Amino acid sequence: MRGIVAVLALTTPVFAVVYWLTIPSNAWPFVLVAHLVVIAATVIGVASFLNTTIIVSRAGVRERGFFGRTVRVAPGEAGAVILVQVYEGSTLDVLPQLFVASRQGRLLIRMRGQFWSVDDMERVAEELDVPLTRPEEPMTLNQLRRAWPRLLYWFERIPFDR
Repeated sequence: MRGIVAVLALTTPVFAVVYWLTIPSNAWPFVLVAHLVVIAATVIGVASFLNTTIIVSRAGVRERGFFGRTVRVAPGEAGAVILVQVYEGSTLDVLPQLFVASRQGRLLIRMRGQFWSVDDMERVAEELDVPLTRPEEPMTLNQLRRAWPRLLYWFERIPFDR
């Protein structure tokens, strides 16, 4: 809900000004089309977010991600489960992240503290029946990149502090 309010708060004043500027020249239909595209993209994004689920059962863990991709992890399939506190940007704020990796080290499921609680993460870790690795100290993205690079998305593997 906050996402919808944020999008409306950002786009309504902008589109109001653009409508005001384009109505005298009869170019407002183009603005209306752009406005409808922004609204449609927002609705699709919110629907995708609300349809993101992780289901824990005896058969393992099943995740339906933001873009609709479904991942199933059977109880014996996971090779590592890592629950790490990660610093957010250049602040001292930390958020938990749970990484479920295959035996080959490939990322299977990632749960971020922005969307999932620590209890949710621990429940997933319990179901997979793999020892939980829990670093004692919070980590920066650089430390995480050095320790487990294959668990990060491709764009997170790029060091920006050269």
